Amino acid sequence: MIVRIWEAQVVPARREEFCARLADEVIPALDGTDGYQGAELLRSVSALDHRVLVVTRWRDEAALRAYAGTMWRIRPVWAEGEFGFLEHPPSVAHFEHLPPAAEPAAPRP
Repeated sequence: MIVRIWEAQVVPARREEFCARLADEVIPALDGTDGYQGAELLRSVSALDHRVLVVTRWRDEAALRAYAGTMWRIRPVWAEGEFGFLEHPPSVAHFEHLPPAAEPAAPRP
């Protein structure tokens, strides 16, 4: 699994509106996309930090490439209509999901 983190600095006065758009339109539109496995929408808790993150999970690189294009590693996906919400273009980063560490075996009697 690959975790894709889309991050943007949002115009402070439009943060709530932008988050609602992501939650109501953008994230639900991913449902049914081959290889898409879910998402979370996050915003900073600090009034001075205007970052919004969309964390998506993808089955593999092929699924991400099909969704985001051949430059999926460096090019964020965003719509022209979103530009007015953002202080500058968004960025993306990718991470490999690691399983939890195995618990130590119980001591044998």
